[in-house]
Amino acid sequence: MKPRPSLAFFFLVIFLSFQAAALAVQAQASPQVLVVKLSGPITSSTAEMVTEATRSAESDATSAIVLLIDTPGGLLSATMTIIDTIERSTVPFIAYVYPAGARAWSAGAFILMASHVAAMAPHTVVGSSQPVSYSPLGGSEPITDSKTVNALTAFIVERARAHGRNETAARAFIGQNLNLNADEALAQGVIEILAPSVTEVVAAADGRVVQTYAGGVILQTEHVRIEEYGVSVRIQILSIISDPLLASMALLVGLYAVIFGISSPGYGAEIIGAFLLITGLIGTGLNVSLGSLILVLIGAILMIAEAYTPGFGLLGGAGFVFIVLGSLLLIPFEATRWMISPEWYTVFLMGILSVSLVIGAFTLFMVYKIVRARKLKPAVGEFVGQIVEVIEEIQPGATGYVKWRGEYWKARSDNLLRPGDTAKVAGKDGPVLLLSASEEPRTSIV
Repeated sequence: MKPRPSLAFFFLVIFLSFQAAALAVQAQASPQVLVVKLSGPITSSTAEMVTEATRSAESDATSAIVLLIDTPGGLLSATMTIIDTIERSTVPFIAYVYPAGARAWSAGAFILMASHVAAMAPHTVVGSSQPVSYSPLGGSEPITDSKTVNALTAFIVERARAHGRNETAARAFIGQNLNLNADEALAQGVIEILAPSVTEVVAAADGRVVQTYAGGVILQTEHVRIEEYGVSVRIQILSIISDPLLASMALLVGLYAVIFGISSPGYGAEIIGAFLLITGLIGTGLNVSLGSLILVLIGAILMIAEAYTPGFGLLGGAGFVFIVLGSLLLIPFEATRWMISPEWYTVFLMGILSVSLVIGAFTLFMVYKIVRARKLKPAVGEFVGQIVEVIEEIQPGATGYVKWRGEYWKARSDNLLRPGDTAKVAGKDGPVLLLSASEEPRTSIV
């Protein structure tokens, strides 16, 4: 007996599905090198990006992480977070100053010296690591405080010693603002590899033994896939608000807006100021999770306040913006903390965001309805003087039902009213209409 075509087709689909799944797993399990770009100032978004990329690499078959460095420096706190991530990672890091013309100044030099393998492209520079203090109001100036300078000098020298690099040059990066090009850095033992491309750096790193958080690791980077790390939406938002210029402007404008809002309430300036202050603080180094929770909390308070205070939806709209931004910064956009596939996690995340947007849209709709209801005229003013039709007999001082504009209302009268009579509304006592005798003839109201 021949199998039915539909059954054969069913088994064929199952077989092909298993084959596709096996190929996907094999592709995911093949060795790769993950490339992460560190371009521009080192900010809190840069540190978050490196942390996310490291989690992703540790969950996949990643042989090494290549940091492409081209930076003038950045936040000390973000730099220390990146170095902590490197030193606590089980995946080796290759710091590569790239492309030609790039520089690893200040924070970039620290990251280069702390990585397991240091490399530079031709015509690149490393050095100039004297710490600098920056203030939105006072500009920047070098830090000469011996406590800070000595601490940072000891820190970078110890990283150089840990990886067998030139300690004297590391000390001079801070004390003398020493700068070295790629050839000089290689000759003086500051880096291990000088190569013009990522492919050549990865090939040159093959077979090297490095010490990671998990112990000694032999780099196996020959003939591996080179994948560039895809930045998540969360990191993209963080990179915008972490821009030094935008973060400083947000702090200044937010501060003045809060002052104006407190002195002249009613224009919403204090809400805008609070929003700018929090985003500015996140951009200048405030813990992202803490800042996100503050945004969500303030957003919830604003939405609750909208329901109890007269207004035009400003509080509710601002609360919605606070909650959406706080949620985007708070939600982890990588699947590595879960023992599930990244594809499933992406679908799950999109579902959560969709539900959040639907709830937010419903909240805005309710705020709109509340605003419209507040603009309506008082109901008592509309009732007084209206003519209603008596539905059932109403004894003097008793209550009965009347009809007004197709709706049934409970009413009370001092006079006897019979079904079919008309009466005039003289007032309202809660849900009960107060009637007086109508001067119009007794005719039914349609």
